[in-house]
Amino acid sequence: MKRSVSLSLAALAALSAGSAVAARGLDVNDLVNLERVTDPQLSPDGRYVAYQVRQTDFAANKGVNGIWLLKLDGKSQPVRLTAEGASSAGPRWSADGRSIYYTAAQDGTNQLWRVDIAPALSEKSKEAQSLMRSAFEANPQAAVVSSGLALDIGSFKLSPDGKHVLISLDVFTDCPDINCTKKRLDDKAAAKTTGELYDTIFVRHWDTWADGRRSQLFLGEFGPDGKLLPKLTLMSRGIAGDVPSKPFGDDSEYAFSADGKTVYFGARVAGKTEPWSTNFDLYAVPADASSAPRNLTAANPAWDANPLPSADGKTLYYLAMKRPGFEADRFGLMALDLASGKTREVNAGWDRSAGAVQLSADGKTVYATSDDNGQHPLFAIDTASGKVRTVIGDGHINGYSVRGNTLVYGRDSLTSPSQLFLGTTKGGKGRQLTNNNADKLKDIAFGQPEFFDFQGANNDRVQGYVVKPWNYEQGKKYPVAFLIHGGPQGAYGNDFHYRWNPQTYAGLGFAVVTVNFHGSTGYGQAFTDAISGDWGGKPLEDLQKGWAAALAKYDFLDGNRACALGASYGGYMVNWIAGNWPQPWKCLVNHDGVFDTRMMGYSTEELWFSEWENGGTPYDKPENYEKFNPVNHVAKWKVPMLVIQGGLDFRIPLEQGLATFTALQRRGIESQFLHFPNENHWVLKPQNSVQWHNTVGAWIKRWTAQ
Repeated sequence: MKRSVSLSLAALAALSAGSAVAARGLDVNDLVNLERVTDPQLSPDGRYVAYQVRQTDFAANKGVNGIWLLKLDGKSQPVRLTAEGASSAGPRWSADGRSIYYTAAQDGTNQLWRVDIAPALSEKSKEAQSLMRSAFEANPQAAVVSSGLALDIGSFKLSPDGKHVLISLDVFTDCPDINCTKKRLDDKAAAKTTGELYDTIFVRHWDTWADGRRSQLFLGEFGPDGKLLPKLTLMSRGIAGDVPSKPFGDDSEYAFSADGKTVYFGARVAGKTEPWSTNFDLYAVPADASSAPRNLTAANPAWDANPLPSADGKTLYYLAMKRPGFEADRFGLMALDLASGKTREVNAGWDRSAGAVQLSADGKTVYATSDDNGQHPLFAIDTASGKVRTVIGDGHINGYSVRGNTLVYGRDSLTSPSQLFLGTTKGGKGRQLTNNNADKLKDIAFGQPEFFDFQGANNDRVQGYVVKPWNYEQGKKYPVAFLIHGGPQGAYGNDFHYRWNPQTYAGLGFAVVTVNFHGSTGYGQAFTDAISGDWGGKPLEDLQKGWAAALAKYDFLDGNRACALGASYGGYMVNWIAGNWPQPWKCLVNHDGVFDTRMMGYSTEELWFSEWENGGTPYDKPENYEKFNPVNHVAKWKVPMLVIQGGLDFRIPLEQGLATFTALQRRGIESQFLHFPNENHWVLKPQNSVQWHNTVGAWIKRWTAQ
């Protein structure tokens, strides 16, 4: 369709709305200051939703979370429940629906809090609601319920009757109580010596050095005054593993039975083999801790996770992988008959990997999200037949809550940050509940995305997408940012990302091209498996064919002014491209990418990943590590490269980035090195994110200038 205008439709919409400021593209200052709406939680009666909003305190260089409440009557406005300026996270409703619990700091320690909202729910008049809103914003009714707890609460889950709570704490497992852990930490902080002696590996994980503590699960009881009683009961007694797992585990990894008498949790007990094991199991323990935890899934040497006890107490649903050592295996939905111990796979015919699972009250449906052809929908799985249907399709479902047939979900996309929507479990179009960032985005014109297919390696269908520049005009050509995703078992999809967001490049006047090469998720497990042992093979062929297909299909792409960018595996691929496909690129950007796969096998912390991908250890299978090793092709490097590295990245350690930069400088290739000493595998601090984007933007503009 021909266009006779020079502004995008989004730009016209912004101007027609009466904006006094000319439309423009999204930039990093917009991105880091957007509010992030997450974690919707429906009240027990389904009439209210509590949720979390992250705001940015740019001056303090951090994000600050707050808890909000909205009545689902189509008329009410959101009410803030927690004080501004102090971070509060993880809203969870009491069983009677009269209170909301969450975690927040008290005197520097993360504690459990409760805000009683029953008065607000009973007030009808506008004046009363206004007064209550002001009261909540002042936060006089919030009370800490775990006052005096010496350690940070990591996560929590309330019991079905509301009288107990499970909490996770990092403790020294040989300590008899939490005060012992606190004293040991204080003594260590006061000591003049700083050395730490280890006799097993996993000495560091993600961005943290091990200090001997484990995350353990405790049961607490609320007293008559609603406060947590001092005595805590250890549920994970004898478990030499973390509950929940580190570094990203949460309350989905443990659960109460419906009657509150049993606690289920997941853990990996692997001893010295922990760094190369993915053998997580599910355990059951009486809530009174009268016996030790019992392993329910010992027969499966692969990953078991996310326990979902049925309301009748007869069945435990959970997720399970089949292949030990493979973190990207398909998660199937399992049903364990608690009386007989027999298991069955519920959804064996569904070639997707389930996540974020929740069980309906009647036990007939398990809801799950999964990557699917560039989208991340919400699905419903029939627990009897295994039949799967799509509830919410397009976009990225980042969180949801179900009560009866009522559904509230968070959805983001390539052209919208997350908003909450109200719908039903039957599916269909939802009603938008939130409108966060409306003022911040009113003058922003997003580049328009479009997915495309092509024949890649093995003549398989491969998907990618393009994003037009924010100010696209038909007939013009634009420089291209060719983005390569990490994982490698991941995908670029229809979502709104806060680190690798194509709109930040569209906002600079670039077109964006991505390809979900072999190894990507959402296209069936065989497609995901295809990258293992073939890092520089089929994925590179897909990228080459995808680039050619995009150039043939979209005449606005200037193939002579293009840069390739990637992080993690994407950074590895940038290094591989530098020696094996340099021709199209004016410049390269490598963030935390692998330079030497052999050294990666010895220096990364999660050894299971490197050993699965290469079919063994570097000493048993050295030829596999060398087959697609970028270090062996440095002599062919010639394209200018920006190298970025986090100093706290223990997944792909600092030396990989330094070695890349050393090779470039020693070869006399134009290059720069951006080092963030206080960032891990991801750049998370707002001001560092601005620096990252500005540096990358300046680099790609420099090399693609006409």
